Amino acid sequence: MRTITNDQARRLALAAQGFHEGRSSGRVDVRHFRKVVSHVGVIQLDSVNVFSRAHYMPFFSRVGPYDRDALDTWLWRSGEMFEYWGHMASLLPTRHHRLFRWRMDHGFRWSRAEQLLASQPGYLDDVLEQVRLRGPLQTSDLDDPGERGSEQAMWNWSNGKVALEMLFVQGKVTTYDRPNFIRLYDLPERVIPKDHLSASAPLQDEAIAELLVHSASALGVGSAGDLADYYRIRMPAARPVLARLVEAGRLVEVSVEGWGPLGYLHPDTVLPRRAKGTALLTPFDNLIWHRPRVERIWDFHYRIEIYVPEQKRVHGYYVLPFLMNGNLVARVDLKTNRRDMILQVRGAFGEPGVDKVAVGRALRYELEEVAAWMGMDDVAISRHGDLHGFLS
Repeated sequence: MRTITNDQARRLALAAQGFHEGRSSGRVDVRHFRKVVSHVGVIQLDSVNVFSRAHYMPFFSRVGPYDRDALDTWLWRSGEMFEYWGHMASLLPTRHHRLFRWRMDHGFRWSRAEQLLASQPGYLDDVLEQVRLRGPLQTSDLDDPGERGSEQAMWNWSNGKVALEMLFVQGKVTTYDRPNFIRLYDLPERVIPKDHLSASAPLQDEAIAELLVHSASALGVGSAGDLADYYRIRMPAARPVLARLVEAGRLVEVSVEGWGPLGYLHPDTVLPRRAKGTALLTPFDNLIWHRPRVERIWDFHYRIEIYVPEQKRVHGYYVLPFLMNGNLVARVDLKTNRRDMILQVRGAFGEPGVDKVAVGRALRYELEEVAAWMGMDDVAISRHGDLHGFLS
């Protein structure tokens, strides 16, 4: 069995995610968007907007400043991408729609939806008929959307929202567009191009096999858990498929120095000569979203603290790791003050042993770049964290 070093694993990971090519020096257009997706395979969505919508940053991190309206137009209105549960709520290439039909057929067990079906058995069919007759529509457009509960829980949805989301999981409706990040639902045949919607769907194990191969290509090298997590495939379903992929030569087992579990490589993977990449990374960036892998490759302990009580947070509410020359060297808590047009740096922290002067200089440049791209007039640095004095 081939053995690779952790440094080689890091180089493979960065190249697979598109960081080895550097940012564009000219105008960024749809070709660049397609190239990012060809590397990462899936773009995670998230509603938190204290700094930036999560789906914008992976593109900025890899290609630099671009027109966000142009990206949104391509993502939701080109027919090249569709929204579904890939890695959580995600955008995926429409050519992969067939690979998720098994998930649509199985659906998810969801007590709130089961309660709705039991109490109002005809409600789901009625909502689907409304989408068919009047779509695209949002929850508030329904004849009887219902009321949200009095609690302020994140998933305290109305009956109409629950029904639409259940139909979405089943693949009976899909996202037509997201103006102001509000999902408009419509029938798949009015959104997904016919050649992708009519493409034959593989059996579950065959679809999982293709997804795991895509995971390996996007990760560069990964453990069984890393590959399964990329498209949120359960390990009992992934393990036997991985064994068959290795036997068929579609994946290669490797031993990675310092890793406990075995690694898996795509057979076409090429090892770059050096690690590259300097960028701020959203907490939902594909490179870092699986935290055990981040610790294995970069020795970087990272946890998002959005749901941690303020007094117990270590680094801040919305903390972005900073990648510099292929290494995770710092983390920065950011907030966009849209009223005053200021990017607020609420905390900046260097990793142990880094050259704070060099890191501070590179991070300051990146902060100014991202602030200008977001239309902010200034960057305000707080005194929280050991890097603040190196960012001025």
